[in-house]
Amino acid sequence: MTRIILGALAGLIVGAAVTWTLLKRGEHKEKEKTAAGEHGAESRVLHTNDQTFVKLDKEAQEKAGLQLAPVEAATLPAEIEASGRVLDPAPLAALLVESATARTMLEASRKELERLKILAQDQNTSARALDAAAAAVQRDQIAVDAAGLKLVTGWGRAIAGQQDLSAFVAPLAAQEAALIRLDVPLGEALKDPPTGVRIAALTTPESPADAQFLGAAPSADPQTQGQGFLCLVKASAFVPGAAVTGWLVLPGQPAQGVLVPRAALVRHEGEAFVYVQTADQLFLRKEVELHHPTAKGWFIDEGLKPGDKVVIVGAQQLLSEELKGEGGEE
Repeated sequence: MTRIILGALAGLIVGAAVTWTLLKRGEHKEKEKTAAGEHGAESRVLHTNDQTFVKLDKEAQEKAGLQLAPVEAATLPAEIEASGRVLDPAPLAALLVESATARTMLEASRKELERLKILAQDQNTSARALDAAAAAVQRDQIAVDAAGLKLVTGWGRAIAGQQDLSAFVAPLAAQEAALIRLDVPLGEALKDPPTGVRIAALTTPESPADAQFLGAAPSADPQTQGQGFLCLVKASAFVPGAAVTGWLVLPGQPAQGVLVPRAALVRHEGEAFVYVQTADQLFLRKEVELHHPTAKGWFIDEGLKPGDKVVIVGAQQLLSEELKGEGGEE
């Protein structure tokens, strides 16, 4: 009887051990399946020669809605980037009023002096009155000269020398145009004057507007200490005090590069990238430097060559796949 009981107990123990082993194996396999499901994106990321590629077959590309376009060869005139701000036209308008008032006073005092001179011929006026009138002319002439000096020293000869300063200031005061000062980086002094200017607001650097180059600024900026220039842009999008970015076009050989559509750009950690198709199913993320915006996209002179196919729709999906495959966040 004892042997029968011991045998039954042994059977129960062995059965329990086998059952536990099978359950643990099933649980382990289930965990492997779950992990494979969670990290399935890793199969879409390949590492070759220190480069990371995203691999998508044709079906996956269609599902993601990827669209590609070849980048075109482009040239860009030599230019230098400069920082700047929109100047407040109110002080200039005030000087214009001051100058006009001084000229009006001078004209009136001159007429009065001439009138007294005619009267003096018939001895109908005194020498004292003539002296007073001559002094008034001299005083008003000094006021006119002082206003002119303020214009030159404060705004430069390019502005003070305008043939019709009133017509120049009027659209500035109405914010139909903007007067902008640009400063090139310290140590980048230009030997020759720029041949053209483009201006863009900091909020929309990809949309520069053509501007008119006026001349050198009359003084150095106390912060940048760089070479300053004045330009005029005939657009209402620039308000006084706004910070801008400018590109001064320089004499010299144009740069060679490609034109990248804005839709191809994807941003990550403060940098800009494009995805280039290197094979039918492979895509490589390349960093690009955004220094030269144009009306049709960004001019890039390094890292890409004409004919390279870049992703113009779906680049963000590729970035998400790459980051998931690397264990990063989407």
